[in-house]
Amino acid sequence: MSQLYIPQGYKPLLDLRETEMGIHMIKEFFQQNLSAELRLRRVTAPLFVLQGTGLNDDLNGVERPVTFPIKDLGDRRAEVVHSLAKWKRMMLADYDIPVGYGLYTDMNAIRSDEELDNVHSLYVDQWDWEASISKEMRTIDFLKQVVRRIYAVIKRTEYVVYERYPMLKPQLPEDIFFITAQELLDMYPTLTTKQREDEIAKKYGAVFVMGIGGDLTNGEPHDGRAPDYDDWTTPTAAGQKGLNGDILVWNSVLNRSFELSSMGIRVDKEALLRQLAIRGKEERKELYFHKRLLNDELPLSIGGGIGQSRLCMFYLRKAHIGEIQASIWPEDMRKSCSENNIPLF
Repeated sequence: MSQLYIPQGYKPLLDLRETEMGIHMIKEFFQQNLSAELRLRRVTAPLFVLQGTGLNDDLNGVERPVTFPIKDLGDRRAEVVHSLAKWKRMMLADYDIPVGYGLYTDMNAIRSDEELDNVHSLYVDQWDWEASISKEMRTIDFLKQVVRRIYAVIKRTEYVVYERYPMLKPQLPEDIFFITAQELLDMYPTLTTKQREDEIAKKYGAVFVMGIGGDLTNGEPHDGRAPDYDDWTTPTAAGQKGLNGDILVWNSVLNRSFELSSMGIRVDKEALLRQLAIRGKEERKELYFHKRLLNDELPLSIGGGIGQSRLCMFYLRKAHIGEIQASIWPEDMRKSCSENNIPLF
């Protein structure tokens, strides 16, 4: 069976009807507030893109996309999206969205190679967002400013949930803590990446870990990042590399760190070429998306994804993402969850 954690004595605080009502309330409130906070316009997103365009997010570079042939295009193949990291940036250009404004969309994806557990599913739903920025905004300070604005929406939503369901008491700290992946490694040199995240999230409650993708002093990256969307190699004023990161919170139900969002300032031409060379993916320069970026047809941008089911799971104090969304689960996982008061959709 895939990794499954059963919280001791777990019992859902909301029944199925209350859970569905809570999910609806959270999604409606959060997206409206995110849109207002970051000045984002809602757009409609694709479920799939053509293979060979470079538009799909290849995540850590090893996950296989779900593909299928298109009869009316001579069996040319399409890929179900992993995320919309690159597509959104093209839409900023096509909609001619000015600096300081952006877009967001409901992103639905299938990740067939996902290892199923309490927080990972074959089905992924998130708010994918992207905003146009200027060259002067490509700094750590601006990245932190945007993270704080998103965290303010996360906090605001937590309070609204508490107002509706008083048994779901707020747990998030007033402020989010910032740390680089290298500083985190220096702090806990003997721990694994996941263990380091657990320690820092438990200590501060909400953390933004910066600089994810490039190799640290131990010769390994904190986590995998594709070379062609987040900028993880540009030196910052503090001497650290990387203009991206993850928002983590402490999940008291699962007793672990809990990623809510991955985001970052996107690559400019120089960073794209540098990161493609580092990862040995220089052939991507000939793909549609990459050509547009290298030809100055795409704006500088910042963007990310915020997990919808993850947020609902955190706010409603659920032990398994299958209590929030309908998906496919191994039978032994379903059986074990059923025996421990965890009803999976």
